[in-house]
Amino acid sequence: MDRISAIRNVEQALREFEAGEADLAATEERVLAALRTYATEFSDETGLAAYVGRGDGAVEDVVVVASSRAEARDRIAEHATDVPEAFTIERVE
Repeated sequence: MDRISAIRNVEQALREFEAGEADLAATEERVLAALRTYATEFSDETGLAAYVGRGDGAVEDVVVVASSRAEARDRIAEHATDVPEAFTIERVE
């Protein structure tokens, strides 16, 4: 999914929410699905990859795009608060 398609999907989800055709939870799900699809396909085209932090609550589910696991670890640490010394990184597929 390219950037324009992702934006269109998000816009459609918001239109349906504003029209009362979808609730907030369904809208959040659609927006998240569009973003995750964009992130994983974006990774395929650029050589970058989406990575997610696992472990302590401060890093759990923090997703970043990076060129390596080491870079992903640094980026996750930058975005999280109270980062634990040890946490794992998984590539988002």
